[in-house]
Amino acid sequence: MKSNQLPHNYSSRKEAFWGGVREAIGAPAIVLFAGMVGFGAMGRTNGLDLWFTGFCSTFMFALPGQIVLLEMIITHSSIAAIVLAVSLSSARFVTMTLTLFPQFKEEDKNRGAFGAVHLLAMTAWAVSMREFPKIKPEYRRSYFVGIGLFCWLLALPGTVLGYYITGMVSKSITIGLIFINPLFFVLTFAEIKTSWSRLAVLFGSILGPVFYTLDPDSSLLMSGLIGGTAAYWIDRNFIRKPIIPNPR
Repeated sequence: MKSNQLPHNYSSRKEAFWGGVREAIGAPAIVLFAGMVGFGAMGRTNGLDLWFTGFCSTFMFALPGQIVLLEMIITHSSIAAIVLAVSLSSARFVTMTLTLFPQFKEEDKNRGAFGAVHLLAMTAWAVSMREFPKIKPEYRRSYFVGIGLFCWLLALPGTVLGYYITGMVSKSITIGLIFINPLFFVLTFAEIKTSWSRLAVLFGSILGPVFYTLDPDSSLLMSGLIGGTAAYWIDRNFIRKPIIPNPR
């Protein structure tokens, strides 16, 4: 792990943007591309056309939500049920936005942030949360946009490739490609050397299968909510308990 003493000495927003692009080239881009390849293959296997499959990757840009949408279309669910399910699967973006965007410099919290939020994905969020403490606040949004934009531009090509290679790879490999994305997210999150992040990963790993046996539809939401809350509570009350000065 690198030092947390601002090792990224960017001197301009342009330099920070390209720094983000360089960070994306490698594991983040490969992971997201692989997930979109898997989604493209799933789309064609289940009878969706290329235009609709590519539209989902480009304008939703949320792989779990895309998969939920695909599965519910296949089962002929109602529009209301689809909207509700996809919205719940994307609820994680609320907390991701609330933890990431306040770290921007105050002048960057403007209308341009509405465009940047579409670039938010597990990969870009995890890397940004890890690297932001090492970057001056005035360059953080440019850095994030560099990562997010590069990954977003790969979503459509990955989907198209997956759509056309269907039948050339087995179903198990296709599903495996999709799960590379959350696996990368978990490993990146665990790399952050804070007790609460590692506790959250541990609790989520334990609670996920338990809640899945009780209710598969809400298992991800419940394991994340309870596991994350428990990790934060333990960290704040027992591991990094804040020191309250004695009043005089």
